[in-house]
Amino acid sequence: MEDMWGKIGETAGKIYHLLEGGEKSLSQIEKILRKEGYNSNIVKMAIGWLAREDKIFVLKDDKKWVIKLK
Repeated sequence: MEDMWGKIGETAGKIYHLLEGGEKSLSQIEKILRKEGYNSNIVKMAIGWLAREDKIFVLKDDKKWVIKLK
């Protein structure tokens, strides 16, 4: 069984760097990282990590989730 803590942290770092270029929707983040071999479940866990660390805003409008840096 693989220890996922490191993978989640690595993914959080990738997401943080993506967001330095501006806000992204959850689906945009998943699409970008899927091309690099990242699993969408890990992406969501990493977003949770960043939110818990108070690094990002996670916003919901009528149709999508929007993630941006604080």
